[in-house]
Amino acid sequence: MAASGSKVARKRRLREAMEILRVLGFAQRQSNEVAAYVLLSLLDLDANVTWSGSQNPLRGITPMISFIRERYGVSYAPNTRETIRDEAVKYFVEVGMVLRNPDAPSRPTNSGKTVYQIEPSALALLRTFGTAAWDEQLKDYLIARDSIRSEIERNRTLARIPVKLPSGETVTLSPGGQNPLIKAVIEEFCPRFVAGGTVVYVGDTRR
Repeated sequence: MAASGSKVARKRRLREAMEILRVLGFAQRQSNEVAAYVLLSLLDLDANVTWSGSQNPLRGITPMISFIRERYGVSYAPNTRETIRDEAVKYFVEVGMVLRNPDAPSRPTNSGKTVYQIEPSALALLRTFGTAAWDEQLKDYLIARDSIRSEIERNRTLARIPVKLPSGETVTLSPGGQNPLIKAVIEEFCPRFVAGGTVVYVGDTRR
């Protein structure tokens, strides 16, 4: 598929995305060209479509790379997946602008099926960029961002798996992966076959 829009339009759209990330408070490393292209991929936004046309597809890292290549003519090698995740996507998730695995909260972060999606409030804000409503919407979003992030964290906590240790202490593990098996080993296998044993370490599949 040929890159969408003219080269001038693509460059303009890239600058706009970088500007948005800066005003949202991201540091230089998380508001650079790579991060801006990642944002555009999460919005499924072509250079010749207004910001009001932003969408919220579920998208993994590899599909993000494909989108950037096909729509903006910029190619990233497959071995840049970790860089894109760790230097852009991870920070978007941490501030609550992007949701990880909203379709399956129990899916482990390190699953090859992990997907990301723009958080609804952030999507509503970005759709106003370039309009008279932007400044007011931006102010409201920045005020509400801590509450949005807290709600996302609360939902993540509710989804975690409680594990009761032999000591009586309870710890929680992220859902998915082998963690349900770890819970069964500690709560069922150990009392039966390692009575009086001590749990020294509990690993978690979440990264």
